[in-house]
Amino acid sequence: MSIPEPYKKTPEFDQETLPAGIRNAHSTKAGVWGLLRVLEGEVDLIFHEPRRSVRVSAGHPATIPPEAVHHVEAQGPMRMRVEFYHEPPLP
Repeated sequence: MSIPEPYKKTPEFDQETLPAGIRNAHSTKAGVWGLLRVLEGEVDLIFHEPRRSVRVSAGHPATIPPEAVHHVEAQGPMRMRVEFYHEPPLP
């Protein structure tokens, strides 16, 4: 089984440059999976329905299903990016 390649990636963001669009509620489009990769530090990935929080750190990415409303909260100094896929990025 091959590992899928992202078709798009955001730039790297830190706690100062993380855009409001990521800090506030948003979702991917139908059929688009996100993979939140933290390169340094930690962030909380907050899903809105049902409400749950996932702590994401370097080496432990988090999958964002299509159309899942969510936002990201920095937990101190960090660097992160989001990758986008047409299929689930992790087994």
